Amino acid sequence: MDMSRKYEMEYRLLHAITKGHSWYANWGYEFGCGSYALTLDAYQKAVHTLSTVPLAPLLLQGRGLRTRLQAVIAFYQSLSDSELLNIKDLFSFLLRLIHESSTPTLTKATENDLKSGASKVLCACTQNDVERVQQAMIKVLLAASHKTNWVTRYALKGAMCKTASPELLNYCLKHLGGKFAASGMVVQTRWNHDSYDVEFRLVQLSFTSYEDGMCSSIPSREHVKSDLKFLFDSLLHPGTMINLRPQVTRESMLDAATKLLDCKQFMKDYRPEKTIVSNSSGLRLLCYVELSDQLREDPAIPPELIILPSNATIADLKIEATKTFQEVYAMFKRFEASELLEYGSLEDSITLKFLVGPSGTVRIKGICPKMYALSHFRMERGTERWTVDCICGAKDDDGERMLACDNCGVWHHTRCAGIDDFNVITTKFVCLTCQKLSCKKSGTIHNSKEDFDGSSLLRTSTCSGEVVETDRVVPKLKVTFSVG
Repeated sequence: MDMSRKYEMEYRLLHAITKGHSWYANWGYEFGCGSYALTLDAYQKAVHTLSTVPLAPLLLQGRGLRTRLQAVIAFYQSLSDSELLNIKDLFSFLLRLIHESSTPTLTKATENDLKSGASKVLCACTQNDVERVQQAMIKVLLAASHKTNWVTRYALKGAMCKTASPELLNYCLKHLGGKFAASGMVVQTRWNHDSYDVEFRLVQLSFTSYEDGMCSSIPSREHVKSDLKFLFDSLLHPGTMINLRPQVTRESMLDAATKLLDCKQFMKDYRPEKTIVSNSSGLRLLCYVELSDQLREDPAIPPELIILPSNATIADLKIEATKTFQEVYAMFKRFEASELLEYGSLEDSITLKFLVGPSGTVRIKGICPKMYALSHFRMERGTERWTVDCICGAKDDDGERMLACDNCGVWHHTRCAGIDDFNVITTKFVCLTCQKLSCKKSGTIHNSKEDFDGSSLLRTSTCSGEVVETDRVVPKLKVTFSVG
């Protein structure tokens, strides 16, 4: 169950849009099943939909002032030498900055990476073009030094917009910090966290160092983490996502983000053919267990991968198998491995490698006293049996909050019934199927909304497929519940 959080964010959502899969996939866990009957195909489509949302429409300013969201996106686009075109690019870049900066300023390795885009720009422009544009920028800073100390990146780019292409201007601005001027001065840069813009000024070389001029335009690690959280809340999380235009884009983003959050169950199948031998000197055994009193109709217990040293004996295998299955299954808290099957009667001192080789499959017979077996833990939901038949398509318990129909006992998701996860479950709930049966018996079936007389509603029933909450009809919901 992937409930991981990182930097105060749901990591299964953040990791999915940057890497295309759950964080647990790094260890071989694959999509198992999604809540609300979501499938692997739906999960993959949601990942693609959300990660490929373009950033350009979000930056359309119109006549209004630039919002904080637009300022943050534009700032990190200006910081990156590679183009940040969509949400995946943006969040991947911020995560890389956080990962590679263990100090308040960016490390040397990351700084060098940010410079690596030079070759892409210089393929179309010569070094002379870069020098010409940067010297023109220095002249602007020199002229502005009599009026103000700092010039924003936005203003400096605007002043130079007719002298070079946007790509060349962006490159020259990124590498302007620390540039020497003919007057014995040097360009100093800083990051203004209030305006989310880089600012430039000319200072005497004795007042600052070359390295300060190069690095002071990079925000601290804590600022990057704060910006990441802000972008996550604004663009990814369904509960805090801001209003975006066009509306259809926001609706598709909301739908995709909700689906990714609803996919929590990831499974790892230890198939022998997929097992990679990482330690050739040890034994890797796929171990199956059978209980001495196990019935034929009881479902087989999944095997566990056991790794042992090359000189391990049968006794070592029994000890490790006992420990492993006790740790994995609550129902095996008192389990003890007693016999290695399929090899006849053998001494515990015999070396396993002579029997099964460096890898293979073994079957262990064990005992587990019934009074300690805790068989009701065989399934996570327990031994109770119930029927799930929700309008979303779910046919089994998926771990989400549910409520049962008071007439037929069939379980439904509260969210699918129109009850928010943070709201109290109603004291009485009647599903849509039971409503229709009740209407058929009474002969008062309404075929359309126009034929429906809302004034004749009772607090506990309706035949129109509406939800009744006290005396008010709430449209577009498909179940009935009442408070009483």
